[in-house]
Amino acid sequence: MSFLKNIDHSKDSDQELVKQYKKDGDIQVLARLFKRYMDMLYAVCLKYLKEPEAAKDAVMGLFEELIVKLRRHEVNHFKGWVYMVARNHCLMQLRTEKKIPVVHQPDLMHFSENLHLEDVFEKEEHLNQLTKCLDTLSPEQKHSVQLFYLQEKCYKEIAGITNTDWNNVRSLIQNARRNLKICMEKNMSAGK
Repeated sequence: MSFLKNIDHSKDSDQELVKQYKKDGDIQVLARLFKRYMDMLYAVCLKYLKEPEAAKDAVMGLFEELIVKLRRHEVNHFKGWVYMVARNHCLMQLRTEKKIPVVHQPDLMHFSENLHLEDVFEKEEHLNQLTKCLDTLSPEQKHSVQLFYLQEKCYKEIAGITNTDWNNVRSLIQNARRNLKICMEKNMSAGK
């Protein structure tokens, strides 16, 4: 169910509005662009967060996030880009909520005694394995993966940084992901 009717009668394309916002930093321009996709963003947030109110809050949080992010990133296809930002925003929110379980008691609030210490050790072991597996990648793959996942660069930005073409960046990242998966699965089955 839509919580805001998103009708934008302007003839400006998404790309024109992105350029205008990056140039002027006018929040009203961003609001016009954002309004076009609010229903889609709400649907994405509802899919991940499962609660209508949480989804509405997430959409509003996304707008605040876009104020900064849109000026920092090179965005060629706003709809796809904002979809991924919304998805990542919701996933990060879900991860954050799971990190520190809290138990509510009448006049006392404390961390759950069952912090799933085994889960913490398991996650730490996965991170250690991932670090080892990153070292098995070619230097080009490792650098591309770090730029994409850790520095949140898009393919075009990575292509500029590494002086290579977009298709090569995509290939490097896809191959790196496959190699990391294989390495992680091998380590898991070996019990390392």
